[in-house]
Amino acid sequence: MSTMPCASNWQTDNLLIIEESLQYLRPHVQHLFYDAEHFFDGFKANPEYAYATLDRAIAGGADCLCLCETNGGTLPTELAAIIEAVKAHLQAKKSTVKFGIHAHNDSECAVANSLIAVSMGATQVQGTANGFGERCGNANLTSIMPALALKMGYEFTAAANLHRLTEVSRYVSELANLSPNKYQPYVGQSAFAHKGGIHVSAVQRNPLTYEHLEPEKVGNVRRVLISDLSGKSNVLVKAKKFGLDLDSKDPVVSAIVKELKDLENQGFQYEGAEASFELLMRRAMGTPKKYFDLHGFRVISQKTPDGVLQEEATIRLAVGGEEVHTAALGNGPVNALDKALRKALTRFYPNLKEMELQDYKVRVLASEHGTEARVRVLIESRDQDSHWGTVGVSPDIIEASWQALVDSITYKLMKDERKKQ
Repeated sequence: MSTMPCASNWQTDNLLIIEESLQYLRPHVQHLFYDAEHFFDGFKANPEYAYATLDRAIAGGADCLCLCETNGGTLPTELAAIIEAVKAHLQAKKSTVKFGIHAHNDSECAVANSLIAVSMGATQVQGTANGFGERCGNANLTSIMPALALKMGYEFTAAANLHRLTEVSRYVSELANLSPNKYQPYVGQSAFAHKGGIHVSAVQRNPLTYEHLEPEKVGNVRRVLISDLSGKSNVLVKAKKFGLDLDSKDPVVSAIVKELKDLENQGFQYEGAEASFELLMRRAMGTPKKYFDLHGFRVISQKTPDGVLQEEATIRLAVGGEEVHTAALGNGPVNALDKALRKALTRFYPNLKEMELQDYKVRVLASEHGTEARVRVLIESRDQDSHWGTVGVSPDIIEASWQALVDSITYKLMKDERKKQ
């Protein structure tokens, strides 16, 4: 839509195409929307021609003019001024046609631009779940919808189902084979997460001190994170969540906080590994059940002369006094270890067949130590109805992985046992 030297012919042709295309479509559809591609950049270059394209769209029978911020570079202040000018033009033409907004996120303004457009009269918003889209993405509907309904007072069909917003957001990420963005507003795991002891204490008294709305309204939950800022408040909140009976004056609470600080100094981190923290708390209280005893494991990696890598894990453990000795091949040493462990335990605990590892992350701690550095392994596991995270830390990546694997399986067995009670 920008002007070019000697471009009057193609400009005229373009206007004709707009009007005739819409005229052709009008009898065949119930609703006819005109997407004005590159409208805002085109307006900046040549506002009169931009107005002309809208006039022709109206003449062609468009019900709604969707103003597209295609390049994602228009700031909210610019967008508001252009929309005001468009509204004045339509009023001068005595047109009652509606308008909408289509924003991209290249300047991190797609959500803000969409909300401003609605506040100025836009009746349609184009966007995508989680903001997925080309380049930096489209306007994020999972942020736009709760803002419109819960903060701006607008009514629309989806507003009645916002309590399922987090579920839908994560489902879309699963379909796209992407890990959900935990820092995403409204629906991310960190959107209503608190870890500072003072923060947690304040949120317990009045959630509005650190939360802009109730997480349940968008299907999310409040999370109290365990970190190096943790105090008794965090531990007590977690105990309540896990169904553990702890009092602030109980010496076990101080013992848990001390052990937590010691472990974090070693590199453990329990944000995203709440299953490991629950097991830590239960061990401190002397209540966990031991489902198996490890007698030893060995992992062998070898490369054949033809360049093929082979990993084999061997495990010896005991369940209820019965010793089991198994081996398994895997795609990498950790996968081989996981397979051997499951092979040994499935005979005793068949429900482990429904459990799978969803994510595996390795973080090198204090990398200045090079290959002698400790590593932190975070494992995310899931079964048919839930998912959980576990952690392990060691200078040996296999040992760190083993710690996280054992916690993951132990948590699964403990969780299933509680369900039967």
